[in-house]
Amino acid sequence: MSEFEEQIVSQVTADFKKRQEARRPVELNWRLNMNFVMGNQFAQISPKGDIEDGDKQYFWQQREVYNHIAPILETRLAKLARVKAKATVRPATSDDDNIASASFATKLIDAVCKENDFSAQLSLANTWSEITGCAFFKVTWDADRGRAIDAEGAVKEGDVNITLCPPFEIFPENIAITDIDKQTSIMHAKVLTVSEVKRLWGKDVKGGDVNVFSFDNAQIAGGLGYTATVPKIVSEKREDSVTVIEKYEMPTSEHPNGRLIIVAGDKLLHIGDLPYVNGEDGARVYPFARQTCIDSLSNFFGSSVVERIIPVQRAYNSVKNRKHEYMNRIAVGVLAVEDGSVDTDSLEEEGLPPGKIVVYRQGGTPPIMLNPTQVPGEFSREEEKLLNEFVMISGVSEVTTYSQVPSNVSSGTAISLLLEQDDTRISLTADSLRESVKRISKQILRLYRQFAKIPRIKRITGDNGEVELASFSANNIDSEDIVFDTISDIDDTLSARRAMVYDLLRLGLFTDNDGTMSDGTKTRLFEILGFGNWESGRSADEVHRKKALKENMDFDKSDITPDVYDNHNLHIGEHVKMCVSTKCVRDKALRDRVARHIALHTQLAGLNGGINELERKFAEESENE
Repeated sequence: MSEFEEQIVSQVTADFKKRQEARRPVELNWRLNMNFVMGNQFAQISPKGDIEDGDKQYFWQQREVYNHIAPILETRLAKLARVKAKATVRPATSDDDNIASASFATKLIDAVCKENDFSAQLSLANTWSEITGCAFFKVTWDADRGRAIDAEGAVKEGDVNITLCPPFEIFPENIAITDIDKQTSIMHAKVLTVSEVKRLWGKDVKGGDVNVFSFDNAQIAGGLGYTATVPKIVSEKREDSVTVIEKYEMPTSEHPNGRLIIVAGDKLLHIGDLPYVNGEDGARVYPFARQTCIDSLSNFFGSSVVERIIPVQRAYNSVKNRKHEYMNRIAVGVLAVEDGSVDTDSLEEEGLPPGKIVVYRQGGTPPIMLNPTQVPGEFSREEEKLLNEFVMISGVSEVTTYSQVPSNVSSGTAISLLLEQDDTRISLTADSLRESVKRISKQILRLYRQFAKIPRIKRITGDNGEVELASFSANNIDSEDIVFDTISDIDDTLSARRAMVYDLLRLGLFTDNDGTMSDGTKTRLFEILGFGNWESGRSADEVHRKKALKENMDFDKSDITPDVYDNHNLHIGEHVKMCVSTKCVRDKALRDRVARHIALHTQLAGLNGGINELERKFAEESENE
């Protein structure tokens, strides 16, 4: 290895260790949050900078875990799962070219997300975000994916790859900067085996033992007479592995295209420009999208609701355990024994079971049970206060967490207000999720514009739900002239949507002046009501409309002769829209070709004597048969 490479490796390794130390306090909070969610709620951050479990002070001490964090987390994840983070692309203008490009871009994004199992990754990202406060997606171009374009199958088309990155793998240059694009550099570190490094980069590196996180059981819970175990996060060593560090640097005057450096152990695997033109106006930016639970003004990684609930959870466990210790004293009893009057060892082992003969010293005082008192009411009152604090801090009410209405609430309006408040609190997290999906969608299209230079075929979902094979290239995608939007159902339910549609139907807002309803309107209503688009699949008009749109795309190549079975009026409408579009205005030959096609449709439709012509054609075809 040259002196320059050794210097680069040394600089990147030293920078990585510096960022590790700077992020260590944040990482300890993540590990503590994970332990509390799993049930290890007697864990704490020690002065040594690690997660430790506290031991029982007395053998009779009650140390049970009453986990309220887990159901709160499950409720928030269920609400986030209702966010239909599906990117839709809207055209910037009403030109048919922009409309077709936007429609295809939407289908292309959907196809890429399905190929990468994005819905499952998004669910896992929500979990990481809710526990640690953030999650990251990495959008890259994988040259080994797609169809083979050579006879040997060694060269592939390449395709977009979406990968979920836990926050433990991301190291920003400055934790205080919250905007990912304002970071001067970002490191992505992951643990790989030596064989994986050899397969990916073709270089041999020296492996060793690398610390990773795993799960174990801790015997720190229990009570009087029994011991319980709880799961916890521990550190273990992975053998014959190495930490691969990818350092992404933003463009500078010295490096106008930015720089990507990849280091593993003591080897330099790669150094070069940022590989992807994935930013606005052809800029090169980081291939990452960040999703947060709650944005923080001074923390790049954000904060989580779990972190806020931990003090309340500790107090609740303490109150419940002290309450049960008090009840144990009442149930088991406390004996008062005069010194030297009885055999205390026997009494301690056996207690005072029914029928026991107690032998005590003559003249001494027999053992007596101390009078038990009732459990103080302060325990119950403090327990109720802590339960209310769970709701206040987490933003999740009893209606959604425990699937029951509070005992002091009987009004339907009040229940609706509680549900709306829940949705309002979690909407900030949902907004971050949608922004992350928008960034991912933009990068998907820009990667295709950069790398899909030759025509390729992609399996996409058509308008009627059927699977189609579409041929496209980078010229079919115009990511700079479209607007991204996402659909959210977090504050909308199927029952509420159906009730609204029924009200609008009764008002007659979906019917024409003659009281009829078009097939297109019926199709849309079926989709809104949650019955899918099977009605659209049965609509002949929809099939004819798709055929007309396909003909509009094929006019660039040659003239097209209408078929006698076409729905001529519908075809004429679609072709007229094409004829007056900007594309036809610029291309007179194309406009004339479309106009001749419209004239043929007009003849066959009988608008200028075409009925007789149509009958004559059918008669000739019958005679030939």
